[in-house]
Amino acid sequence: MSEKSAKQSGTQDGYKRLLPIGRTTRKSVLFADRAADLTITVGGLLVIVAVFGILAFLAKEAIPLFMGGELKKQDTYVLQPMQDVIWTNADEYQTMGLRIGSNGKVDSFHINSGRPLAALELDFGGDTATAVGATNSRGDMMFGFADGSVRFAHIGLETQVLRAEDMPSGLTQIDDDDFTDGSSVYRRIPGNQVRRIAIDAKVMPPEQIAPEGVAIKAIGFALGGTVERPTRSYVSFDADGVGRLTRSETRVNLMTRQETVTTRSSNLPALPAGTLVAKVLLTAQADQVYVGVADGTVQRFDTRDFNNPRLAETARLTPEGAQLGVLGFLIGDQTIVVGGTDGSLRMFFRLQAENAGTADGYKMVLARELDKQPAAIVAYDVSQRRKNLVTLDADGNLWFRHATSEQVLLQLKQDKSGAEAGGQLMLMPRDDGAVAITPAGLVDHWTFNVPHPETTWRAIFGKSWYEGYQEPSYTWQSSSGTDVFEPKFSLVPLIFGTLKATVYSLMFAVPIALLAAIYTSEFVHRKVRATVKPMMEMMESLPTVVLGFIAALILAPIVESWIAAVLLGFIALPMGLMIAAYVWQMLPPSVALRLNGIPKFALMFVVIGLSVWVAAALGPWFEQTFFYGDFKAWTNHDVGTGTPFMGLLLWPLSFVLLTMLFNRTVGTAYRMHVRGLGRQRAGVLDGARWLVMVVLSIALSFGLAMSLTSLGFDPRGGVVDTYVQRNALVVGMVMGFAIIPNIYTLAEDALNSVPSQLRAASLAAGATPWQTAIWVVLPTAMSGVFAAVMIGMGRAVGETMIVVMAAGNTALLDWNIFNGLRTLSANIAVELPEAVIGGTLYRMLFLAALTLFIMTFVVNTVAEVIRQRFRKRAFQL
Repeated sequence: MSEKSAKQSGTQDGYKRLLPIGRTTRKSVLFADRAADLTITVGGLLVIVAVFGILAFLAKEAIPLFMGGELKKQDTYVLQPMQDVIWTNADEYQTMGLRIGSNGKVDSFHINSGRPLAALELDFGGDTATAVGATNSRGDMMFGFADGSVRFAHIGLETQVLRAEDMPSGLTQIDDDDFTDGSSVYRRIPGNQVRRIAIDAKVMPPEQIAPEGVAIKAIGFALGGTVERPTRSYVSFDADGVGRLTRSETRVNLMTRQETVTTRSSNLPALPAGTLVAKVLLTAQADQVYVGVADGTVQRFDTRDFNNPRLAETARLTPEGAQLGVLGFLIGDQTIVVGGTDGSLRMFFRLQAENAGTADGYKMVLARELDKQPAAIVAYDVSQRRKNLVTLDADGNLWFRHATSEQVLLQLKQDKSGAEAGGQLMLMPRDDGAVAITPAGLVDHWTFNVPHPETTWRAIFGKSWYEGYQEPSYTWQSSSGTDVFEPKFSLVPLIFGTLKATVYSLMFAVPIALLAAIYTSEFVHRKVRATVKPMMEMMESLPTVVLGFIAALILAPIVESWIAAVLLGFIALPMGLMIAAYVWQMLPPSVALRLNGIPKFALMFVVIGLSVWVAAALGPWFEQTFFYGDFKAWTNHDVGTGTPFMGLLLWPLSFVLLTMLFNRTVGTAYRMHVRGLGRQRAGVLDGARWLVMVVLSIALSFGLAMSLTSLGFDPRGGVVDTYVQRNALVVGMVMGFAIIPNIYTLAEDALNSVPSQLRAASLAAGATPWQTAIWVVLPTAMSGVFAAVMIGMGRAVGETMIVVMAAGNTALLDWNIFNGLRTLSANIAVELPEAVIGGTLYRMLFLAALTLFIMTFVVNTVAEVIRQRFRKRAFQL
């Protein structure tokens, strides 16, 4: 046997002597090991499946927002011809429809089958209506006649819910659901009840408003006011081109229920000779009158001064070469709908403009230009609930659209075209159907479902131009106190608010948490560290709802009252600690060693307390010197300039620049000189150098601030602007307090995991403890430190209660630290309890949750990639 083989045999015999003789691993241990391995593997896979399951569920609830409309059915039938149909109406359940002729005849029919029902004659006194005006609900209307008189009327469909036993006997069955007695329609509904629908018609006596024999050619009619003081306003134009505005206000005595009616009238300025009035619009407040002329020109009259109306603006609203097809309002009377004979459909807002060139300073501004239809627009109707509308062209093409999203939801077509197309058009009250009736009595009835017409990718993530806004904007506002409100579903302000809250909280938390981790890991005594770290970890157990409550009701009012002292505190605290550090260097070594450990740690809190006292004591002086005595007035641009505050903002940058200049010029010589001095003398010299650098940096920063001010730059209006009590500053402080324990604990563990031999090697090479911590320990632990920061960021992104209670819940799009915000998570918490299941808001909240999920996933993925790079670099050390 060779010598090498003998050595290997001896080594193996030695190993055998070290192992227990006859011992093997028990099967139970092997089974438990395999079971644990399988459990961990399956558990990890289930976690992944659960994450993707949540993602799929959120996507499933959000996808219907982007689904188009669905046509359920189209019915076509022919009614008895009626001479000159001037108006139509239907109930919200699409059960009964009615037609009104110019001679006052009203007939009704079953919408689904076309079966004729009751007919009646309105009391027109034998006259023929020459004009009609109606409200958006279609039931209240006004007729003008050839003799110059007008009549008010209510012609609608009344709905009653009866007990099942009150349903009359002997009814005729119309279809599977409906029965009739010849005049009313009955349908059984859940709850052992019956719904009855019948005509409700009432015509008022005539009122003479034009000279006898001068026909009324156009009418605009509107109802307004309140329940106690309803108003009825109308504007009319007669055959002589004379326009009259009339407004009646009814006051109801709540005790006697007696009504007192006050009526006022005034004449509009005369129209140019030969003007052919095609359509008249009147707002509910009777403050604006729009007169459409056949050539596409619209004249706007300002009637806010009722006794002195004036022509404010004349503008052509149709494209060049196109005549006026239709003219009307969307619900709310703010959007003017203009359809042209070229198939165009435009929408205008009345907005205040600097160079409007009009009598009242307002101007009709083109806000939207929707897709053209193949032929001239001949009829239209608008929704009674949303910004939806239907338009019908001369070729029988019916398009169902949403005005704000500018999308065509459905493209339908009448069964007949050419001469049979056009006529009366009505959009059902629930936006789930439409009826078109031709002059010959041909009826097309469409039933469709378009649950989310407002939502498109552009409306959610882009700018939309909403009524009352001067320009397109990103806006979230899901509810309001009025029925004419238009929901606004842009997620951009919520995404921005989430990032804003996260950025400001990290700006507050990261420096404190990381410096605290470095301090307790590298500088304090182990007994101090054993006390500090558990206390920091206990901070994480504080409920965020408690922190939000404290922030909203205690901290926010304090910060508002002491805002100057709070801002000064951000300067006083680091300055106090720096001064204390230089003073510590000047102490004799024996004193410094005796006070090291817990006494030094306690002295640090004394310095913090003194700094806070200084900030509070100098707060009024600070506000007077830098903010001209009133911080809120200063942020509102009411007093002073931005120079003092800009100088404070530029101070850290100036200090860094001077420090870099010093290090690049005389830094090396200075450090070599300091190394040759004793500890106290070196501390005094270094403290003097730091003080000179502070003074020079202040001079430099304020010099730069004055130069920028002379160039017209002002920091107000951006990060600093109008102050509100619940703002991003309060949110940043409290949320930062909440995430400090997360960042501190993980960062401190990462720093402590750095091998001690690296510290020893650095110190042996002559580096100071601070240099060792910054240039050796921190880079080595960077992957863990970065992970700690990203986990803190994830906590900030998903934080809800602090933001709900302390941020003011205002979905704004600005970086102003003194203004509020709304985050995705807070928006979900606030609005989900009020959202109707399956509604647009409900699904938008799921889309917000999906957006937050994706944001977190992307951020964590990027963070993991960066962390792996840091980790790879640390392994190379």
